[in-house]
Amino acid sequence: MKKKALAMLLSVATVLSMAGCGASGAAPAADTGSEAAAPAAEAPAAEEEAEPTSIGSSVEGELTVTIWDEGQRPGLQQIVDEWSAQSGVKATIQVVDWNNYWTLLEAGATGGELPDVFWMHSNVAQKYMENDLLLDLTDRIAASDKIDMANYYDGIVKLYQSNGKQYAVPKDIDTIALWYNKTIFDEMGVAYPDDTWTWQDFADAAKKLTNDDHWGYAIAPGNNQEGYYNTIYSMGGYVISDDKKKSGMDDPKSIEAVKLFTDMIADGSCPDLATVSETAPNELLCAGKVAMSINGSWMLAGYRDNEYAAANCDVAVLPYTKDPSDRVSIYNGLGWAAAANGKNIDAAWSLIEYLGSKEAQIKQAELGVTMSAYMGTSDSWVNSVDCFDLNGHMKMLDSKLVFRPYSRNTTVWEDMMIEKLQDAWTGAKPVEDVCKEIAEEMNKDLAEE
Repeated sequence: MKKKALAMLLSVATVLSMAGCGASGAAPAADTGSEAAAPAAEAPAAEEEAEPTSIGSSVEGELTVTIWDEGQRPGLQQIVDEWSAQSGVKATIQVVDWNNYWTLLEAGATGGELPDVFWMHSNVAQKYMENDLLLDLTDRIAASDKIDMANYYDGIVKLYQSNGKQYAVPKDIDTIALWYNKTIFDEMGVAYPDDTWTWQDFADAAKKLTNDDHWGYAIAPGNNQEGYYNTIYSMGGYVISDDKKKSGMDDPKSIEAVKLFTDMIADGSCPDLATVSETAPNELLCAGKVAMSINGSWMLAGYRDNEYAAANCDVAVLPYTKDPSDRVSIYNGLGWAAAANGKNIDAAWSLIEYLGSKEAQIKQAELGVTMSAYMGTSDSWVNSVDCFDLNGHMKMLDSKLVFRPYSRNTTVWEDMMIEKLQDAWTGAKPVEDVCKEIAEEMNKDLAEE
């Protein structure tokens, strides 16, 4: 195993918005840059019955499967149990929270014991692939009659490639949408958000929705994929250049996008930094304390299982800047990966192959786990609940899709960005100065990569 850069395997930001992807995400890009190509041609509709996936009898033993989202565990365990019933291999899902997840993987990477099967994320994928920590799936995929990489969103496929090899099978795709409290909108006499809203309409509505009992919107510095990243690209700015060598945070349009939110904090239509540091924006929405929250599709389970949110909230598409063509969703996708030195590699591959099959991807959507990476299967996800109209997320697949900004050492500059933005949130420094500081330090970090 290569030893280079193992000491630098990332300590990941404590960002609540990453609890799902995007860290359901996610939630980050293809090797062509931060803006990924639009999805390829449509795959067969999800309603088509998938061919049953047969599992060979050559695998045996037990597997550990590690993820970071408790909301996805019940549905995924059901899918995994179906594989176990066919394969005879017991596989148990272990949930480790986002921050400790990467601590566990880093310890496994340096100590030689990673979980058998686990989620991989764009923040760290390059490092894990470059250091031969992930099982090379290339030949196994080529020989599979269940996995064809052309069936998945191209940006997610390319994310888990290094030196022409494939190291993970795409698990899901996420989109960002506007979640809102219908009860507060009705109470304040404000029309529900729709596909005609601009970002200025959004800010104006937030002001109208604010009173002594609730704010119009809430955002924290860590809400990047679930917040200002979408607005930056919608307004024509960028976070990182396509060649991953330059920060775009000092671009005037990027600054303008960040200022949209800091102006809302300053005028009182968003809670201050102290409030969102104590109670996350999605929690404020579930408590009836904010009227709007921008969230990833991975948040479905949390909202679905919250009695207040299920009774009072719904989903709309994100606003645009000047024209619907600049409506942007930052998207990301997790990958199912296996340890390169795992004790049961054949079984690990068999499970990953099943999880990536059309059959299992449809089940993932039907069970409301999350949107699936297999194109054409997420219609079933929309119908997995009756308390929300999830078409708000699905319609964002037809917007301008931008892959979540990333580089080899994403968390280094992203952690720095989140920390520095606190000065903009509090008004301690002008937004322009903060964004220029971020760009200067980010450029230094990128140069060291």
